[in-house]
Amino acid sequence: MKKTKQILITGCAGFIGFHLARRLLEEGETIVGLDNLNNYYDVQLKADRLILLRNYKNFTFTKASLEDTKLLVELFEAYPFERVIHLAAQAGVRYSLQNPHAYIEANLTGFLNILEGCRRTAVRHLIYASSSSVYGANTKMPFSRHHNVDHPVSLYAATKKANELMAHTYSHLYGLPATGLRFFTVYGPWGRPDMALFIFTRAILEGKPIKIFNYGQMKRDFTYVDDIVEGITRLIDRIPAPNPSWSGDAPDPGSSYAPYRIYNIGHNKPEELLHFIAVLEKELGKRATKEYLPLQPGDVVETCADIDDLYQDTGFKPVTPIEEGIAEFVTWYRSYYGI
Repeated sequence: MKKTKQILITGCAGFIGFHLARRLLEEGETIVGLDNLNNYYDVQLKADRLILLRNYKNFTFTKASLEDTKLLVELFEAYPFERVIHLAAQAGVRYSLQNPHAYIEANLTGFLNILEGCRRTAVRHLIYASSSSVYGANTKMPFSRHHNVDHPVSLYAATKKANELMAHTYSHLYGLPATGLRFFTVYGPWGRPDMALFIFTRAILEGKPIKIFNYGQMKRDFTYVDDIVEGITRLIDRIPAPNPSWSGDAPDPGSSYAPYRIYNIGHNKPEELLHFIAVLEKELGKRATKEYLPLQPGDVVETCADIDDLYQDTGFKPVTPIEEGIAEFVTWYRSYYGI
């Protein structure tokens, strides 16, 4: 019989956290979920994702903010976590221009509390969400974990880069095995209302114009949520070890002499934004009214993930085409909103 592990998933009422928790619960793992259910987007959607509480006896939920140091200390003392999967964060590139303090509190102070909890209780593996946004001003494609990422173009990206640095410090000082995952434009059922697919779908169905930035001259490595979850799942028990070939003379940003790794999880197939919209229009059976606008501050023109290392180490690479992924999202959207 498979031995189950006690796993903490932060952000369990979030988009990726919900899908990951459901997958692991189905596999019989014991999950403790943490989320603050804040109002960055529709709280009801987050609450509805907590259907997990009704459907799985092996799921426990704690409502708390990452920056609540006292509660985080108590949580780590109460449960002997073998694995911590840290997905909670203040998300969104554009919102970071409006409310920068939220990113410092959740993404830096909050992440420090997670690191301290892992250190104090000797967690065997910390997996945490980084972002493709850390590549910032880089233009060499595809983006590789071996590339330097020192030129972020949004505060959100800067906090995610800081998370990678903080994790490495704890791996170095305390031997904490840590794996950072750079997600590329995740989409799918139960998605975030602040992301393009959700915004476009709602606007098209309501007959409102959609805003297309950089006059449509953008490419994104859209990655279906089930592929993200599969990648995370395959890495849970792949505990990073020091890289024996790592050298300070030519330091590799994706690994270390410490038990530390970085991976990209992306589809490795950038799609033109206008093609993505065309697929959505076909699925909805309705044309969009398009409003073309300049590139927004903090945005990048193109993303593409180099996933060779992920495939080499796990045997997995994302496979879901946007035609299939968008169809799944639209089916869910119509069902959830009764359309």
